[in-house]
Amino acid sequence: MLQKVLNTIREYQMFHKGDKVIVAVSGGPDSMCLLHMLYLLREDLGIEIAAAHLNHCLRGEEADNDERYVEEYCKKINVEFYSKRVDINKVALEKNISCETAGREERYEFFYELKEKLKAQKIAVAHNANDQAETVLMRLMRGTGLAGAVGIKPIRDNLVVRPIIRLTRGEIESYCEDNGINARIDKTNLQNIYSRNKIRLELIPYMEKNFNKDIVNTINRFANLTWKDNEYIDLSAKDKYKEYCGSECGRIILRKELFKEHEAILSRVLRIALNELKGNLYDLETKHIYDIIHIQKGDTGKQITLPNNIIVANNYGDIHLYKYVPIEREEKQFMLEIGENYKIEGYKISLEMEICSKEQEYNLKVNNFTKYFDYDKIKGKITLRYRKPGDKFQPIGMKGTKKLKDLFMDLKIPKEKRDRIPLICFENEIAWVFGYRISEKFKIDNNTKKVLKIQFKRGE
Repeated sequence: MLQKVLNTIREYQMFHKGDKVIVAVSGGPDSMCLLHMLYLLREDLGIEIAAAHLNHCLRGEEADNDERYVEEYCKKINVEFYSKRVDINKVALEKNISCETAGREERYEFFYELKEKLKAQKIAVAHNANDQAETVLMRLMRGTGLAGAVGIKPIRDNLVVRPIIRLTRGEIESYCEDNGINARIDKTNLQNIYSRNKIRLELIPYMEKNFNKDIVNTINRFANLTWKDNEYIDLSAKDKYKEYCGSECGRIILRKELFKEHEAILSRVLRIALNELKGNLYDLETKHIYDIIHIQKGDTGKQITLPNNIIVANNYGDIHLYKYVPIEREEKQFMLEIGENYKIEGYKISLEMEICSKEQEYNLKVNNFTKYFDYDKIKGKITLRYRKPGDKFQPIGMKGTKKLKDLFMDLKIPKEKRDRIPLICFENEIAWVFGYRISEKFKIDNNTKKVLKIQFKRGE
């Protein structure tokens, strides 16, 4: 059995020499088996181990006894021991989540804290072949896709590793018995009050008895084959994401050509984009993926809101994903003085103005952040504001004026972005729609003597 685990570790390259590994130890047979095996293999693998135990405070004295048992065992084999107590019932109530979810979140938060404290490289957890089979069956009954049918991955994010993922619960119990490990038993695992426990205690034994006595390993083989197929499709989706997607000003932009791809690829690319934007996929379901596909087929300007205030907007066939952050449109004007420096609210940019002579050389097309104006044509105050209803503007090269709204439509600027675009005004005239156009009325010509340079600078 030890060789079987060693083969799994090497196949997935779970550890590198010199790694410090945090071993999650509850005190049950699975985690004690894991701790003992890594203790025996530590020199061959060139790793250092430390045990981490979270007391969930759910079973009173029994939970305290579990903690003491793990601590004493670690002293016996001379392994560092760290523990933490958390009232999981209280956390679940405060966050309005189940005890199972709260327990998982608190455990991993503890492990990550410890990882930083100890400068560890890996976190080893004790999921086994039975856990894998139970997970796959649970997900299939909920209507999972290929990614969900993969079940529990042997290694996640090159951080969380599962060395005993191929051992069955029977093998683990035999190992503990053979090595004199008197593991603690959590009696709640023997109660069929949770879905997973019902699968463990009723469904799998029924399948073993009536259909396939080796059903656990059969399901594990299925998960492993699915993982390989899914890995290949995921790699293809990542390539398509690089080809069709990009980020700009805090939003993900998906080009319309992406939506011609096969749905197996398209749905994965959308998940990659959402994860890139949000940091995770919690609260996002398959129906939300189809909502994005549906809105892309509709008219430009259409938008929907997904969970966690994620906006999906159709911008002439391209899809823009971004987080909605409410802002108040500034109605009053901000007076600007030449020679002063101003930070622009909502942008990581600042603004500066200076007067230059006509004799200086100018690159009028240098960028969208620096523009030049005929200073002698400016009458009245210089201000910065945002758009107002009825705004008109005379873009450079045009004889007449144009509604600012129509200009935004011509430039295909998303509706939700229009209220955030700074406008530089001379008295009541719009001189510069920042990032897009300057006014014909204030352009430099042959009669210009003084030049007003206005420059926006990034990151100041």
